[in-house]
Amino acid sequence: MDISLISDLAREAIFLTLRLGLPVLLAALATGILIGLLQAMTQIQEQTLAFVPKVLVILIVLSLLLPSMLTTMAEYMQTLIAGIPGRL
Repeated sequence: MDISLISDLAREAIFLTLRLGLPVLLAALATGILIGLLQAMTQIQEQTLAFVPKVLVILIVLSLLLPSMLTTMAEYMQTLIAGIPGRL
């Protein structure tokens, strides 16, 4: 194995991780901003008010996107494993 192959595999893994995690993180960010604005307007500073909606939104997004995320991960692993004989 040469260094370019290792760096290509690492780059692909990083991009896959970003592609899979970004929708969940963006949903949590948007929820956090909306709850923060609501708390600032009403001056309610309860920590659970910010935490519970984020968890619920993350669970909803994961339940909607999990099948496609698993398919993407399975395709990546199949490509990675299929390429092992040619890369060693």
